[in-house]
Amino acid sequence: MNFKDLHYQNKPLIIGNVWDVPSVKVAERLNFQAIGTSSSAIASLLGYKDGENMSFSELEYFVERIISSTNLPLTVDLEAGFSRKPKEIITNIRKLYELGVVGINIEDSLVTTDRKLVDKDVFAVILKEIKKGLQEENMKIFLNVRIDTFMLLKEDIIQETKERIELYQNVGADGIFIPCLEKEEDIKEIVDFTELPINVMCMPSLPDFEILKELGVKRISMGNFIFDKMYHHFFKTSKEIINQKSFKSIF
Repeated sequence: MNFKDLHYQNKPLIIGNVWDVPSVKVAERLNFQAIGTSSSAIASLLGYKDGENMSFSELEYFVERIISSTNLPLTVDLEAGFSRKPKEIITNIRKLYELGVVGINIEDSLVTTDRKLVDKDVFAVILKEIKKGLQEENMKIFLNVRIDTFMLLKEDIIQETKERIELYQNVGADGIFIPCLEKEEDIKEIVDFTELPINVMCMPSLPDFEILKELGVKRISMGNFIFDKMYHHFFKTSKEIINQKSFKSIF
């Protein structure tokens, strides 16, 4: 089953989010169907904040090491494309595609001092050019478009989300990713609005996977939350070592 088909099976595709080779090996042992990079986790490993503060070449290096260590299909969080120019974004995607990447996430927000939504019409034009470039070069890569309305807006969130979905699907999006979408009634309304597969992400109040399946969700991501949890555990264990003056807490 190819990567796109995994979004149309009778259960949601659970993406194992990874950031290095050891995390990929965990995903393999747990029999994930596919893996995806967490841009936030990789940026954190390099000492950057999320939001294209690392360079594309740094991301590319991590992707090359990850993909060379596994046969699992890999989708890459490309943030906003690491450029504002469609031709340069296409070049970045081509480099990932040549490494063997089967999908990308690209988001409709940018971080300057704060994260802000991009004008949806402007972003739709960029997406249209990207899709055209992919088709011209016969790059079969799943274009998962991240909509950041639930992350950034306080009012008219559903309406604005629907408007963005409609624009993006009309210019060639293969899937829609909406972080911070977690209420059942909101998920149902969004899923029913489009035939594109909807991707939700780990959140404190997100329903369990069986309910998400019943609601029609097709893809579930973990984001950077397991990465953050891992380092919280590292801190906690290290603190116990210092307080106990012993390594017994490790074992």
